[in-house]
Order: sequence, then C-alpha cells, then structure tokens
Amino acid sequence: MFLLMVERQKFSKYERARVIGARGLQISMDAPLLRDIKSVELESINYDPLRIAEAELDSGVLPISVNKPMPEKKEVKELGKVIKENKKKTKEVVKKIEKLQENKTENKKEITNMKRKLTIHKKEVEKMETAYENDDVEDAADFLRKFSKSK
Repeated sequence: MFLLMVERQKFSKYERARVIGARGLQISMDAPLLRDIKSVELESINYDPLRIAEAELDSGVLPISVNKPMPEKKEVKELGKVIKENKKKTKEVVKKIEKLQENKTENKKEITNMKRKLTIHKKEVEKMETAYENDDVEDAADFLRKFSKSK
C-alpha cells in the first residue's frame, strides 16, 4: 500500500472565506459531512454549517484547490513591445516598396532587396509572436538579445 503525501495548499484569507462559505452552503443544504464529527462537538458549535465547514477545511479533508495564475515574465512582456515596434517597421517598409514600385525600371535592385528583407523580417516577427503567445521565456530572451544587437 502506497501513501501519497500531499502538501496542503495555503489559502489567503479571502480564498479561505470563499471556500468555507461555499462548503457551508453545501452543508446547510444537507450535503454529507466529509469528516466524522462527534455529536458533542456538533452541539458545542450549535450545528453551525460555517463552523463545520471550517473544521473540515482545517482537517484537510476538503478536496479543494485554488488555481493561482503566475504573473507574466519580464522577457515576455518586453517581447510584446518589440513585436509592436517590428510591425510598425514592417508597414514602413511596405510603404517604401510601394513608392519604389512607381519608378519600377529605375529601382529594380533596390525593390528586390527590400522585398527580401521584408520577408525575412515577417518570418522573425511570426517566430516572436509564437514565443509570446506560448509564454516561452527562453525564446523571448533570445529574440530580445538578437533585437538589441541589431539596433
């Protein structure tokens, strides 16, 4: 037989109040008790559902966990700013290409070079966006290093 040791989650006072209130409501609507409480103990707390719920929570028999989302990493936030800047630059390059295409015969080489740079730039931005969407901190840090070198 294997025993599984589960670390008890520490709740804030607000989470604790919410859990006790929800469980107290269940108990007041005749939900079965999850902990064996002697009749003497029940009489001493006047069959109060909130106190029963608090006793259940303190004993660790409530199968409740609170999902606490972690804050976003600094690198991922910075990458979001870099993506916005790069999208602005992409729009500027597209405008330059459009201007150059008006005099297509004179600027063919320059147009092809700018188009090549634009496609490379778009691919980099796509990679950055996937790293940003996936909260991939390592990729975000790599992109930020590359971006700071290229400036």
